[in-house]
Amino acid sequence: MTRQPPQQEQIEQLRDQGYVVVPRFVPADELTILNEVARAQLAGRADPLEFEADLQYPGAPPSRTAAGGETVRRLLDAYARAPVFARCGTAPALREWMKAYFGESVLMSRAHHNCLMTKHPRYGSLTNWHRDIRYWSFEREDLVSAWLALGQEQIDNGALWFVPGSHRRVFDADRFDEARFFRTDRADNAGIIRTAESPRLAPGDAVFFHCNTLHSAGKNRSDAVKFSLVYTYRGRSNAPKPGTRSASKPEVDLG
Repeated sequence: MTRQPPQQEQIEQLRDQGYVVVPRFVPADELTILNEVARAQLAGRADPLEFEADLQYPGAPPSRTAAGGETVRRLLDAYARAPVFARCGTAPALREWMKAYFGESVLMSRAHHNCLMTKHPRYGSLTNWHRDIRYWSFEREDLVSAWLALGQEQIDNGALWFVPGSHRRVFDADRFDEARFFRTDRADNAGIIRTAESPRLAPGDAVFFHCNTLHSAGKNRSDAVKFSLVYTYRGRSNAPKPGTRSASKPEVDLG
């Protein structure tokens, strides 16, 4: 039997499992520049920022005036922050991968993700189980996010967890809480969560995951800040619904 091209195998894994790891996706020379700029951006703390205290996720400081209250969670609008971030989010390899998945030309959202994600020791909170589509509004629930690891990512420093195949499952609304997080106090949900996997990522690895895939992230128990770039893509025919947050910013047309 003829072996399929690696990209097609990756796409089929994404369709089946809801996520796929693509090793060494970011070239080494680009990765060096991205890390330098990421650290400079965090040190500069230029708006727009999102703070751990604002989100109030488990383990976050109770307010901005509390200890650790100025801990940054996300540096928003990565596309406009630095040319290297814009170049990374619209790279030819990303464009071609997403075009192969969607089967049409691709746009990158600037309203969703589009950020430099930081996970700090001590004050970096965990993220409960959720689907990204919970606050998104598009004609179809078919978007893919690219999570680009700028450094090592593993359980000890707050890596991602995914429930394989969960993007294809239908859950009643009562399986989620008021904030649309997947409820961990239900036995049926707990059984699903026990099937979760946490892929270990090397610097430059990418994870592509579907907008309906259940995922979470733990706390950073290391002594170093973890950096990741995150972007979200859609096929041209899957437009954001007018008047919603999803349509609130001009998108980036990758062609």
